[in-house]
Amino acid sequence: MNKILITGGAGFIGSAVIRQLITETDTTVINVDKLTYAGNLQSLISVAENPRYHFEHVDICDAATVAGLFHEHQPDAVMHLAAESHVDRSITGPAAFIETNIIGTYTLLKAAREYWSELAAERKNNFRFHHISTDEVYGSLGETGFFTENTAYQPNSPYSASKASSDHLVRAWYHTYGLPVVTTNCSNNYGPYHFPEKLIPLIILNACNGKPLPIYGKGDNIRDWLYVDDHARALRLVLERGRVGDTYNIGGWNEKTNLEVVYAICAILDELRPQGAPHTSLITYVQDRPGHDQRYAINAGKIAQELGWKPLETFETGLRKTVEWYLTNPDWVDAVISGEYQNWIQQNYGDRETS
Repeated sequence: MNKILITGGAGFIGSAVIRQLITETDTTVINVDKLTYAGNLQSLISVAENPRYHFEHVDICDAATVAGLFHEHQPDAVMHLAAESHVDRSITGPAAFIETNIIGTYTLLKAAREYWSELAAERKNNFRFHHISTDEVYGSLGETGFFTENTAYQPNSPYSASKASSDHLVRAWYHTYGLPVVTTNCSNNYGPYHFPEKLIPLIILNACNGKPLPIYGKGDNIRDWLYVDDHARALRLVLERGRVGDTYNIGGWNEKTNLEVVYAICAILDELRPQGAPHTSLITYVQDRPGHDQRYAINAGKIAQELGWKPLETFETGLRKTVEWYLTNPDWVDAVISGEYQNWIQQNYGDRETS
């Protein structure tokens, strides 16, 4: 793919994909992002001056502007990562998730289909719309078993319901209109540049500052953890070689309870930044969130067998890299925690909510 339009490219996973594409390939990238609170262009400073990188400050719900982007940039593919993604926020404020994840996906699909239908035969045949989703659409597993590409959807939070809706829209645009789509559903990502509302960066930063380490319920909820750079490699591979109309599950084969994750982070910090008492002394159990799914686990056999992908990082190696990154990048961390990055966005791009 010579030119890829990436929505949500200032986010955690999107920025990882863009950094790889710009540094490892000759692809041109158009980063389309609304720059909500979790969008941080400072995560892309290393590639921002590259002539193959272009940023567009656009809300994907703005139909006219989105359509204009296709005609202006003439992309060969779309990677759709833009989404509201925090479960807790979806519980207290579901409207934003309905708007971005459902209406925004529809708006993008509509523009992509109109653009694709006008392409010359060869470019039309090679065009791809890659929709990036989550394993949370499948609901909660029992003590055994794995999510596969054939697992029935059973979303349990407003966030996962909105993502399930977007998955179904993408599937419908393929079966009804023939738009060449591929879909991926991933497990929990972690790694550098992760916004600190999520478990791993929250625990790292709280522990470094002697703050409580909040654990929902008993801490026995299980997640499958995937290092973000491994995920980015998988996404690129599915875009290039995935079968049109198919879904690929991407997981790290790293099932851990939340408590195990916190203990592992504390052990690394006890080694790298000891503070007298073990960091586990900061663990605080808090009331569980409503509808908290007990276990997620992905069978990533299909992408391994068909496309030859497997994660390069184990949970242990990836977690150590992640902790070390947060310890050695205080400027990025301080800008996020203080909100300074938002002031920079306001100064350079105006109102983040009405782009």
